[in-house]
Amino acid sequence: MSQQHEPCRFHGSPCLRLRNEGATAIVALHGAQVLSWIPADGRERLFLGARANFAPGSAIRGGIPVIFPQFAGRGALRKHGFARALDWAFAGVDGDETVFALDDGPGTSEWPFAFACRLKVSVRAMRLAVSLEVQNHDAAPFAFTAALHTYLRVGDIAHVSLQGLQGCDYEDSANGGTLHRASGHAIAFAGEVDRIYRDVVAPLVLADGVDRLQIGQRGFSDAIVWNPGEALAARIGDLAPGEYRRFVCVEAGKVLEPVALMPGERWCGSQVLG
Repeated sequence: MSQQHEPCRFHGSPCLRLRNEGATAIVALHGAQVLSWIPADGRERLFLGARANFAPGSAIRGGIPVIFPQFAGRGALRKHGFARALDWAFAGVDGDETVFALDDGPGTSEWPFAFACRLKVSVRAMRLAVSLEVQNHDAAPFAFTAALHTYLRVGDIAHVSLQGLQGCDYEDSANGGTLHRASGHAIAFAGEVDRIYRDVVAPLVLADGVDRLQIGQRGFSDAIVWNPGEALAARIGDLAPGEYRRFVCVEAGKVLEPVALMPGERWCGSQVLG
């Protein structure tokens, strides 16, 4: 059976519900943001905050926000760029992938380049694949940073570990951007964790009690690992009390070395969960 899609509304926001092999995903047109992924085993795998803001122009806390053309405050644009705050268009189906489109226009004028972004989402029985494509339609070269800011639902952050990053260099954003090399087999979450790991090649494994989720990526060279911990979470207005314990962000990113595209060139990065 090929992937099916149908219009729906989620928290009042226009979305598409994708179905295939007993699994479902919900993607909002706002930000082309995957809000829900329920594999064939019936368990929701993405976190969405109870206080998430679905208002026009807002950033939705949870799911898989699309970060483009700037990661965090690493540049002159708004934090994490404009892609997650704008409405994308449904652009059809490419094989088993449902496609969403964002092109340059009035809402992107803060970044003075002509471009085309395409987000492709594919759901299978026990797998979710999300890819971001960027093409330079401008007469001049441009550079950007990007990420898929994936919020993974967990039972309790105190019992979670992330495996597969040993030997990778990382920037510790929670401690002034200091540089380190990961030596341990797994990352535990005893407080705020905010790290950008460089040159990630091996699949990662999120261990949540007895459950295991494999996380792979292509095109994205960095992995960003984030949980705010209790103190920072208390200052985040769209997180309800205690919600920081229910997620960990494992993001596929191109952050430490921006992507440079000449006119007409295309770049693609993807993340696969399952």
